[in-house]
Amino acid sequence: MNTRPLLFSLPIIATAIVLRAAGPMEEQFEKFDTNRDNLLSGDELAATPYLRTLDLNGDDKVTPDEARAALAKFGRKAIQALRERAASRAGDLPGPRTTDVFAELDANRDGNLNTKELKDKEWFTKLDRDHDGLVTLEESLAVIGERLPRKYLPGGDAPPIKVAAELQEGPQPVRAAERGVGRIAPDITLTGLDDSEWKLASAGGGKPLVLGFFSATCPMSGKLGPEMARLEKHYRDRGVSFIWLSAPPSSNAAEIGSFISSHGLTEKIARDASGAVARALGAETTTEVFLFDAARTLVYRGAINDQYGLGYALDAPRHTYLRNALDATLRGETPNVAATTAPGCALDLPAQQPPAPSPATYHRDIARIMNQNCVECHRAGGLAPFSLTSYNEVIEHAGMVRKQVDRGVMPPWFASGDQSGAHAIFSNDRSLATADKEALLAWLNSDRPMGDPADAPLPPRFPEGWAIGRPDLVVQLPRPVAIKAEGTMPYQNFTVPVDLPEDRWVQAYEIAPTDRTVVHHVIVRVIEKGGRASRKNDDNETEGLWAAYVPGNSTRILPDGYAKLLPAGASLHFQIHYTPNGKPAEDQLKIALKFAPKPPQYIVQVAGVANPRLKIPPNDPNHVETFTRILPADMLVSGFMPHMHVRGKSFKYEVTTPDGRTETLLDVPRYDFNWQLQYRLAQPRVLPRGSTLKITAVFDNSSGNKANPDPGKTVRWGQQTYDEMMIGYVEHFVPNKDAKMAVVK
Repeated sequence: MNTRPLLFSLPIIATAIVLRAAGPMEEQFEKFDTNRDNLLSGDELAATPYLRTLDLNGDDKVTPDEARAALAKFGRKAIQALRERAASRAGDLPGPRTTDVFAELDANRDGNLNTKELKDKEWFTKLDRDHDGLVTLEESLAVIGERLPRKYLPGGDAPPIKVAAELQEGPQPVRAAERGVGRIAPDITLTGLDDSEWKLASAGGGKPLVLGFFSATCPMSGKLGPEMARLEKHYRDRGVSFIWLSAPPSSNAAEIGSFISSHGLTEKIARDASGAVARALGAETTTEVFLFDAARTLVYRGAINDQYGLGYALDAPRHTYLRNALDATLRGETPNVAATTAPGCALDLPAQQPPAPSPATYHRDIARIMNQNCVECHRAGGLAPFSLTSYNEVIEHAGMVRKQVDRGVMPPWFASGDQSGAHAIFSNDRSLATADKEALLAWLNSDRPMGDPADAPLPPRFPEGWAIGRPDLVVQLPRPVAIKAEGTMPYQNFTVPVDLPEDRWVQAYEIAPTDRTVVHHVIVRVIEKGGRASRKNDDNETEGLWAAYVPGNSTRILPDGYAKLLPAGASLHFQIHYTPNGKPAEDQLKIALKFAPKPPQYIVQVAGVANPRLKIPPNDPNHVETFTRILPADMLVSGFMPHMHVRGKSFKYEVTTPDGRTETLLDVPRYDFNWQLQYRLAQPRVLPRGSTLKITAVFDNSSGNKANPDPGKTVRWGQQTYDEMMIGYVEHFVPNKDAKMAVVK
């Protein structure tokens, strides 16, 4: 394999890329000055090899003036030497940003690379994924990644290119020829909801035809429903036919009918209960569309647009793939992008080879795994969009179950499995045991035997009404909140008076939206009598929280002797993040409280360790921020809840005790904004007075982050999801007589 560097040459590595990566000295100094004392020393100076070169007087400290003097003295030679020193370290360290390299080569600044700008024919072919004669930044990132591995530099053997799996998944251009583009429509039969039949080959009637899959129980299909209706309306009079195909195995007629009516679809509807159509087309998800021209040739297949994907939502699409393909086809032209992936619920299509028999059966083994790990949410009336409480339900959603379990997204749990010690055992650990994961995936990839019903477990039982039991007080929003059908919504804020005549101790709470399908998360704070939640206070979330709701974590039941204080005359302030699901909705959220019969021995509090001085540079896929706080008193810690927004990538809590020992309390290497999880310690941990609590967060502000609203923006602290936050919430117990001693400020 050619071992020359991808996209660039050695002079660029040595000069332009290095200088550009460095950036203004003041910004870089601030980045490394983690304790904000205007001095680089200790761990700060050791963070990156070249920083010590700036220490001109050898006192193991670098001031801003000293850094300027060093750069002025050594100039490019110093930078080159430092680069070589860094390169001599481990060979797998990340290299220059692909975005920077792309910008250097894009001489005419048109956002593309042509064959004159990228002269290496081998790599031009690798990167030009849609074979349109141009290489885009998106294509480069998809193949190479955000940073060029050092093994691609001269002198190293380049390993195979591999794109790492991410929690988010958006449409990606793919090779059209490998997806059947350019071939004639297969001669297959479509079946309507009324059991009428017609041939796909003639369904277009001599006009362009869109055949689009959907599922009435797939959230992604629901979000795209309004655009499906708009496509019908816009292109019907322009001579385009539409058929919407209920994905295999088809949902029941009532669910399909509800989907059609709620989105106002008027074109033909078919269903593919046997999966014959999906197999003939090689369809992969419930959101994939196929566009045939008037001669029945497949000219585009893939996503409708990129507004929604797995793990993200945009206020508006950046790429309208199907509309672009339709417009090009109606002009008699070839679509610029002829094939993409289509993020949605994975279809469960038979394997090419007959599946092997499975020693596990549904009734004896798989049902117990589902009951233990899934059905708390995936049940009728649960938080999840579909139920998994029966054999038929598991089979209907087998494709998505297999995909999400294999990706490590379900059940949702993102703490590192490498942590050890009693303190790192979490009482609410949702991760799937290795043996259960292997058994479930093996069964899904087998002939899926049902087994003997006599082996079935007892059906799980869930409380009716409030999970915490009969509440003593219910506080509800003063009015319903209207949630729009599409896009994103800013946080909604409400302050609701409680007006209790005396202090009360809350031993349990439960937050219940009236429409769970549109509520992402809720933060509840207490506003004491005489206080108010100003706009400034809404933005400042560093003071901790009183209660929280995320999917799967809506209740908190404290043991005897522990409670939260709700002062007399206080109000509750609700900050709610709503997520549109494709249909207009209303929600009037409420919180139920159960009071402790007597004052507790310990008061439960949540402190917020936060870094409001965020400054995340544009197009940076791995921006690191740290923040430290010294504990003024012993702290009995019971749990953690990291909080960032859509650019958040990873989060870590560490503690250094007064005797100098450093320990990781929680490591979340794959942070997911969609799951604001609480990590509750099975055994509370005492952090002694004088300990340094450190939080480290990594942000992805690049175009590779599909949820990123604006990769070209310098991002700072702010309340909305297009801003960022970095808060390490810490739940801790305070002896009742010392209720305010251990608040972290």
